[in-house]
Amino acid sequence: MKNVNQDDLFVIETFVQFLLFEKGLSDNTRQAYQSDLIQFARYCGAQQLTLVEVTQELVTAYVADLIDQGISERSAARKFSSIKKLFKYLLAEKLIQQDPCQFVKPPKLSVYLPKTLSEADVSSLLDAPCEDDPIELRDKAMLELLYATGLRVTELVSLTFQQVNIELGVVRVIGKGNKERLVPMGELAQDLIEQYLNYARAELNKHNSEILFLSKRGGQMTRQTFWHRIKHYCLKVGISSEVSPHTLRHAFATHLVNHGADLRVVQSLLGHSDLSTTQIYTHVAKLRLQQLHQQHHPRA
Repeated sequence: MKNVNQDDLFVIETFVQFLLFEKGLSDNTRQAYQSDLIQFARYCGAQQLTLVEVTQELVTAYVADLIDQGISERSAARKFSSIKKLFKYLLAEKLIQQDPCQFVKPPKLSVYLPKTLSEADVSSLLDAPCEDDPIELRDKAMLELLYATGLRVTELVSLTFQQVNIELGVVRVIGKGNKERLVPMGELAQDLIEQYLNYARAELNKHNSEILFLSKRGGQMTRQTFWHRIKHYCLKVGISSEVSPHTLRHAFATHLVNHGADLRVVQSLLGHSDLSTTQIYTHVAKLRLQQLHQQHHPRA
């Protein structure tokens, strides 16, 4: 890599391999770590320092520089998190004597409220595909399962037969870090998957694939293709807001919280390792509650 000290490259590669084997990172996460750390190593090199020579002042200056560049709070926080994990590793390996990130404050994050859909809009979207068409029946089953389980889109498009038990009504999901969780799917999703298997899948299964929801060519559907299918149905029913597969995951969680579901249960269903990640949905629920109060309370 240009402008990066070879020793630093070796340190980064060793650290990323450690994360890969110890934490079971996905390829996307691994590449994000590598990219963030190489960017930081270039910054260090410009200051005539290697990674093992980094000071607290340099890390502070780098974080300030990221913010000055106008990158998002979330991206700056992610980059700082990558650096912090690297130095924690170097300290444990006794390659440095002191953690230069120990007293550096991370970039402050604003409360991020994910975009969601009302229950009425979700119903319209789920009803949009036509069950008489094999492709649309597949889409309808996928949309229903996505809203019923809160799966990530990657988890949905990569589902195999072995992961879905229609009789018991559960999905065995392999999530981030190869963590496994069981998620109930509900009767509507069960019925639609059965319909899809009985009346549509045979027309798409050209290669004896184990993937549950097949593309037109009989292989695994891409995330982008499914996103385009959702956009198609949003236009069909007049939903003008930007909707992605992740919007339905947010809707799943938000509607559960709105109806009184325990946050720990929602955390388990979503596959969040940290409860703080799930707590965002209490903010969404409170915001919706305030809107309803203002619209309908006589003295609001």
